[in-house]
Formats: sequence, C-alpha cells, structure tokens
Amino acid sequence: MPVIDVLAQLKQYFEDTSLHKLQTVQSLWSGYGDVSRYVSPRLDTTFIVKHISPPKEQVHPRGWNTQTSHQRKLQSYQVEANFYRGYASLCDDHCVVPKLLAGFSQNQQQILVLQDLDQAGFSVRKDQCTLADVKLGIKWLAYFHARFLQQDSCDLWSVGTYWHLATRQDEFKVMQAGKLKDAAQALDTALNHARFQTLVHGDAKLANFCFPDIRDTNRLAAVDFQYVGKGVGVKDLAYFLGACLNQDDLFNYEQSLLDEYFLHLKHALYHYQIDIDFMPLQKEWRTLYPLVWADFYRFLLGWSPGHYKINPYMNKQTDIALASLVNLMGSR
Repeated sequence: MPVIDVLAQLKQYFEDTSLHKLQTVQSLWSGYGDVSRYVSPRLDTTFIVKHISPPKEQVHPRGWNTQTSHQRKLQSYQVEANFYRGYASLCDDHCVVPKLLAGFSQNQQQILVLQDLDQAGFSVRKDQCTLADVKLGIKWLAYFHARFLQQDSCDLWSVGTYWHLATRQDEFKVMQAGKLKDAAQALDTALNHARFQTLVHGDAKLANFCFPDIRDTNRLAAVDFQYVGKGVGVKDLAYFLGACLNQDDLFNYEQSLLDEYFLHLKHALYHYQIDIDFMPLQKEWRTLYPLVWADFYRFLLGWSPGHYKINPYMNKQTDIALASLVNLMGSR
C-alpha cells in the first residue's frame, strides 16, 4: 500500500509551495503513524497534522498485536475523524478542542489537519499536576458532558472508552477467574444501560490535555478523540482522577472532587440551556462511579495485571461496586 505524500497534499490544498514540516510531535501508538507540526508561510500559520498509516507488521508494547486490536485501532481513527467533522464545532471556550482544517483519506490511511493549539494559547503540557490543574480538567469534562448529554451519535463508538468489554474480549479471556470476572457482564450492562448518557472523551488522561500559557485563565483544551462515544460522564471522571492522583490523594479528595464535578455539570447544563432534571442525573452517576472503577480494573487485570494504576483505592471502589451491583440491577 503506497504511503500518502503528506507534504504534497498539504502544499496543494493550502496553495503554498513553501509549506514545510517543522517537527514530529509524537509517534502514534504501536507505530500507526505520527503527529507533526507544519507551517504555511503564505498563510503565516502553523497547524498539526495527524497522519494515520497502519504498519505492515503490527507491534504492541504489551504484546496485544492481534487482528482484533488492529481493527479496533482503524475504527478508532475513523471515529476520531467523524468527531472532528461533526461534533468538534459544537464545543466552546468551556471545553476547547482543536478545529478541523482539512481531512484526506486513502485506503486505510488518513490525514487530519488540525488547528495548532500551541498557537491558540494552549502550549503547556504536563506529566504531573497540581490540585488546581485537576480541577481545571474536571471543569472541562463537566462542560463537555453537558454539551452532548442525551444526544444521538451514531457515527461514533456506541460505547465510549477504549477498555469497554465488547472490544476487549481477548483480554477478558486471559483474566484470572474470580468475583470481578463473574460480574464483568453485569457491570458492563449497568453502565451501558444507564438512563442518562452523554459523549465521553474515552481516554481522558493528563497527556491528552493542553494547558494555557496564561496562568490566571480557567480554559483548557483536549485532544485525541479516538475513543469518544456514548457513556456516563463519570467514566471520564474516574479515569482522569486515576491518571492524575496517587492513591492517598484519591482517598483524601474523592468527595470534594466529585462535588466539584457535579457543581460544574449543573452550571454547564444551565449554560447550554439543556432542560433536564439534574437531581436524578447526579444520583445515577454518583451511584455508577464505583462501577466505572471496577470496570476499568477488569480491563487492567486482563491487559496488564501488574499495572501501576491498580491500588487500594481501586480495590475499595471495586468492593463497593460488587456489593451494590445486586441492588442496582434488581431495581431496573
């Protein structure tokens, strides 16, 4: 399969023969392409180009280089393109996402040309964060979830997040037998059949957030929408908190950060003029919060049972989830 000549495509599209590549920002997971920054002297602007080009031989860092994994990645990039084309423009300054400037595809290859968030004032990336940073991420998630609450999204993942059970059967098969494995389908059903659904980012880790250059702003931007799809908002919230906080901070700040999220969610629903009864929504998603942790724990036990994210807080949330599952399913 011939590789798309990215530079030639961009020069032609932007009508700039001086257009050139500045740098490779990062490689995509498992060698599926790269993200690079280009500059157009004619337009006096830079932009980000995500070039998806599946490798001839698939190599996965943890050995999951199966045909199932390959097809999931291909679908994820198509979903991301769909999100940028059909949904990104609906986001505002409360949940900033890059604008799609152009898109090309050929066979299994894709090129997404996106707004350069560095140039838009979001040039800071973090591998460690303060509590204030965490709260900024929580606000972004709350507004994103409010914006897409109860909306149809048939061209995205029917179930958002990269770890949900239907797409992780290989990992589930090798998971050690036990109570969590026995409850996996019930957990999945409870989350997928919740009354209140929105779009979840699906991979809301710290690396996918771009922080502002100016310290006193409360705006934040997010990238990487490969696993965006339908789900309960606390899927993103639990995953984000687990990515940012250690186990002690998770125990210490759990309630205050949950309260922070739902306060922003309430304000966001008012901001977007979404007519919905907030109290049942909050009650349902608070109840499902431990189930999200248990569901992610299920994935980790099959995918990487020694993973550093497995800790006493995750264990506690899983115990709460398993104990509440019987009552939760019985009330449906």
